[in-house]
Amino acid sequence: MTGEARPLVIVLGPTGVGKTSLAIKLAQSLGGEIVGADSRQIYQRMDIGTAKPTAAQQAVVPHHLIDIVAPDYSLSLAEYQDAAYRCIDDLHQRGALPLLVGGSGQYISAVEEGWSIPRVPPNPEIRAELEAYVASHSPVALHERLRSVDPLSAERIHPNNTRRVIRALEVQIVSGKPISELQRKRPPTYRIIRLGLALPRSSLYPRVDRRVDEMFAAGFVAEVQGLLDMGYNRFLPSMSGLGYLEIAGHLLDDIPLEQAIERTKFSTHEFIRQQDVWFRGHDNGILWHNVEDLDSDALTQTLRKWLARGD
Repeated sequence: MTGEARPLVIVLGPTGVGKTSLAIKLAQSLGGEIVGADSRQIYQRMDIGTAKPTAAQQAVVPHHLIDIVAPDYSLSLAEYQDAAYRCIDDLHQRGALPLLVGGSGQYISAVEEGWSIPRVPPNPEIRAELEAYVASHSPVALHERLRSVDPLSAERIHPNNTRRVIRALEVQIVSGKPISELQRKRPPTYRIIRLGLALPRSSLYPRVDRRVDEMFAAGFVAEVQGLLDMGYNRFLPSMSGLGYLEIAGHLLDDIPLEQAIERTKFSTHEFIRQQDVWFRGHDNGILWHNVEDLDSDALTQTLRKWLARGD
């Protein structure tokens, strides 16, 4: 797999839709390896709540960009993008087909669209000041502050996405330039096919609710307790993953477990809606497949033909 038209298969979709199992089947059939595009599966010791591929699944097909940082490390989008490009290029050099798999829209878009990401390291002092501003005012007030210096980013970022609003302001303060100006795109030379997995929400919500119940049955509470016992603060970015903050509230604030479970399910539904919005806004030719009607063998043959054409 050399030359300018190096292939990249992207498998994306909302959480709980079945991306991992399909990607493993495709990788087995097509000589591929999986490059993770999940902003929570990058963390070590966070396995159950992130629905990380099991050891058995990882033994069947090699997985990359999973378990790469400690829970208290703040991996920047630029660092992820660099790691993904290195991994994809290494797979091409070894003659393996890279499959970029996940539901983190920013990760996928940064790779496939070639975002030029500002190399501005985190500034704890600025972040603390902005977090204090949110606490004393509101997320909307902070968003208006962003709008005054970077209207384009303010249009792109939802007011409730405080983390991204803070990052945009941080970059503007440190660099003196709006983050939107620094985020020019230089798409890679990969030949890309984008496979989207979907389910009606009437089917997907009960499915993820069952998965949440299975996570709790598998020891999710013990996993979070272990992280807290190791000194990881519940307000770390890693702990903002679905369920972690809710369980921390159960363990530290005496929130009833049943309430924590219900909050986790509600948060998961909300996250699915956010994923849908992202994928609709960054649809560069996604070939959507309803999981209820998906024929994985037929899809494999379609990919074989696509790889053979080389167009």
